[in-house]
Amino acid sequence: MQKIKVVKMQGLGNDFVVLDYSEYQKTGLSMSDLAIKLCNRNFGIGADGMIIPKVFSEKNELKIKNEPYDSMFEKNNTTDIGWYFYNSDGSTAQMCGNGMRCFAKYAYDNKLVDKKQFSVQTLAGVIKPELLDNGLVRVDMGAPILEDEKIPFKGDKKLKALDREFEIFPVSMGNPHCIVFTEEDPLNLAKTYGPTIEKHEFFPEKTNTEFVKVLSKSEVDMRVFERGCGITLACGTGACASVVASVLNNLTEHKVKVNLLGGSVIIEWSGSWQNLSEHVFMTGSADYSFFADYIL
Repeated sequence: MQKIKVVKMQGLGNDFVVLDYSEYQKTGLSMSDLAIKLCNRNFGIGADGMIIPKVFSEKNELKIKNEPYDSMFEKNNTTDIGWYFYNSDGSTAQMCGNGMRCFAKYAYDNKLVDKKQFSVQTLAGVIKPELLDNGLVRVDMGAPILEDEKIPFKGDKKLKALDREFEIFPVSMGNPHCIVFTEEDPLNLAKTYGPTIEKHEFFPEKTNTEFVKVLSKSEVDMRVFERGCGITLACGTGACASVVASVLNNLTEHKVKVNLLGGSVIIEWSGSWQNLSEHVFMTGSADYSFFADYIL
């Protein structure tokens, strides 16, 4: 038996197992297999994903090749820190907004970085979180991606799923999202149609699916079926993508409170169809659940 030290964290109920690279090295497992084991809610700790920091000043000798991260980190020479992020099913995700807030808090508290605003290398590019004095974390999520080939998206804006046809708005925040605006119960729609849309042929790398109900010009409800996870209590990149879609469809203003099952985040985007290069900013909580020794 092998004992490793792990931390459980959550951002609005979107939960993650976090462990140092040195703890991962003890396991002898691939990161994908370790994520599946730790994230299992019946036989493991239980989480939506697993996060392992990549400290560039440390020499991390990989026992098992972890593409696509290895090639990305080999080229890094300017970013403060990086991460390995795996979904509960063992797949990688380009980005995770709630996970990034938790990661930022963990990295600062454990002195992996020595400043409250820093840069993180991810598969979606460089993301910049900032720990605020009020305990919240604000993250520069970068600019949204609307070009079909970069999302990637191959289809038209009407999507057939089971017995319904939906008007959709595809957008990427480093990972693909399919936004559906609705006046119905968004959670019921996410449970019913999310699994089918996730694997729809229009999205060659699968997709996160957000059902959005606009409450006012400054507030929306959103429910999500996450790629590789299923129904989750919150999705930070999904909240960002939903606000971008809301702004571009003239449904909301540029600062929006997004209500998720696990709580709310504030999303700010000053962009437009004429200025898609503006960055999206997300502000929300990040909290520790527990610290533990886990026996493999």
